[in-house]
Amino acid sequence: MIQLLTTKVETYKNYIDGKWVDSQAGATFQSVNPANKDDIVGGFQASSKQDVKDAIEAASRAFPAWAQASPSKRAAILNKAAALLEQNVDQLAEELTREEGKIIGAAKQEVLRSAETLRYYAIEGQSFTGETFPNDDPNMKVTTEREPLGVITVITPWNFPLSIPARKIAPALITGNTVVFKPSSDTPLIAYRLVEALHKAGIPKGVINFITGSSSDIGDSLVNHPAVRAVTFTGSTSAGEHIHKNTSFTTRTQMELGGKNPLIVMDDADIDLAADLTVNGGFNLTGQACTGTSRVLVMKGLKERYVQKLIEKTSALKIGDGFENGVIIGPLANEKQLKNVLKYIEIGKEEGATLVYGGRQLAYGKYEKGYYVEPAIFTNVTADMRIAKEEIFGPVVAVIEVESYEEAITIANNVEYGLSAAIVTNNLKIAHRFTKDIQAGTVKVNRTTTGNLMNAPFGGLKRSSTSTFRESGRVGLEFFTQVKTVYIGC
Repeated sequence: MIQLLTTKVETYKNYIDGKWVDSQAGATFQSVNPANKDDIVGGFQASSKQDVKDAIEAASRAFPAWAQASPSKRAAILNKAAALLEQNVDQLAEELTREEGKIIGAAKQEVLRSAETLRYYAIEGQSFTGETFPNDDPNMKVTTEREPLGVITVITPWNFPLSIPARKIAPALITGNTVVFKPSSDTPLIAYRLVEALHKAGIPKGVINFITGSSSDIGDSLVNHPAVRAVTFTGSTSAGEHIHKNTSFTTRTQMELGGKNPLIVMDDADIDLAADLTVNGGFNLTGQACTGTSRVLVMKGLKERYVQKLIEKTSALKIGDGFENGVIIGPLANEKQLKNVLKYIEIGKEEGATLVYGGRQLAYGKYEKGYYVEPAIFTNVTADMRIAKEEIFGPVVAVIEVESYEEAITIANNVEYGLSAAIVTNNLKIAHRFTKDIQAGTVKVNRTTTGNLMNAPFGGLKRSSTSTFRESGRVGLEFFTQVKTVYIGC
């Protein structure tokens, strides 16, 4: 829920048609620091449906000229914006940590990764073109051309509030589309900074538009306006399904949604590596990654040693404010996340799983004003338990004992999600089998379930995605273009 503005703080504006403007509704809300809920990051516009309409109409007016702009002009703007992000990395990382809660090192990496994404698409977009087809008529030429779609609505989450917008907005802009961008209300400031960088880089008015506010108030208006040609969204599966159902059949959608990502630990696995991958995949970013490790399917003979090693490594993790030296686990992003994680920890206990480590809310001393919880490790988990099937989006790992590779694959695939999966093994034959047997869009061997290359496709299967167009990499440009086939004879 958005917290209404009650104290005097700096208030940031929407960006519509090349101008920084207040919402016509006249209302604002606060973004707070999850490490200290008394620390107000800033005030932001609680936008109205009229603001959305204005933003979409501005983007629609700007589209014809931007679609005709040279690829080098578009690329130059992306490169200038990237340079601004890099030049201000320290400030932006501090704002990101304060607003989202992630540790400062991860925040710096995200800022630099976002700048790299803008540069990547500035290059790739200039060579993204159609094809020429051979035919039997020597006096005819047959080609395809890739054209921009028009107005794109971009809706993004709070866990990677700079890098996810960058990997959506950059390919949209370089291919000649115009954008209406709504970030999460938990992290609007760092999103504001991205738009500010594009503004300072000289982007023409109306090409990028930025509005903040509650999805319950303006979400439908962002996706069902007849001028919106495509919607790209990252967030929960339930929200993605709602968006998908509320768009016209002529509106293209790209939905990257939830996950319940498994890590399989085979008999021949390096236990140290398996435990490290679990900790990194399950507890980094406080477990708030759609590709985070939430289930570990470990062979019976290794289970006790693996769990002991996992507890040992988890207990060494320092919890605290992301600015504090040595901290690995920061706060959860908001009170809703905290309540949800604590709820699932209780559900796990009630279902009969054994909580062998952590799971307590930390609400004393330096933790008193933040949304902190210890990472939780459950054993004696069965595949039918809710903590083994439902996305928690927090630092909770369910360890499931299995007796064979076949059993592990069956359990791993028997969920509604299919985003990311990994296996720990030295058996090359098993590794190859796993890459074919597992139902996931991202598959890894001896690596964590989290993380993806900027230049490689990313996306899920089943209810983790619409599985239509992938994000990231060169194929990430395809969603934002349509193909026209041209026959020229003489």
